[in-house]
Order: sequence, then C-alpha cells, then structure tokens
Amino acid sequence: MSEAAPAPRPRPDDPVRARRARAARVASIGQRAGAALFAGAFVLVVAGLATTFAGWLATMAIAALVVGSVLLAPSIVLAFAVRAAEREDRERGV
Repeated sequence: MSEAAPAPRPRPDDPVRARRARAARVASIGQRAGAALFAGAFVLVVAGLATTFAGWLATMAIAALVVGSVLLAPSIVLAFAVRAAEREDRERGV
C-alpha cells in the first residue's frame, strides 16, 4: 500500500497568510468601531429622549449611524471572506 503524501505545511513567511491576517485585523477593528458608533448613537438618542432632543443631538446620532454602517458592513463581509478562506485551506489540508 502506498501512503498519501503529507499535506504541505504553510511557510511562516507565507505572503497570502500575512495578507489574510492583516485583513482579519482590519475587519476586527472595523467591526469594533462600527459597533461602538451604533452604541454611541443609541446613547445619543436616549439622551435626547431624556432632554429636549436638540437638533445637534439628532445630527450626531444620525452621523454615528451612517459612519457606523459604512464601517460595519464591509467589515462583516471581509471577516466572512477571511473565515471562508481559512476554512477552505483547512479542508484542502494547506
């Protein structure tokens, strides 16, 4: 019987893995920042409801939601892409 060849081990200086790690870091930072902006918008709305709800407060809450969405949406997609690439590498034995 012939044995299957061992799966190739990734080199520690693999440029694809390095780029993937950077992408995962960027996605993580984007997700944290987006979630923090959503939480900030929530706090601003609650503060506005507890007071007279000044116009600047509404503007700040809307800005936090918009910027949070701009950060969060692509970060979620990027995180899924990194996880899918890692899973595919594991399934292929790389």
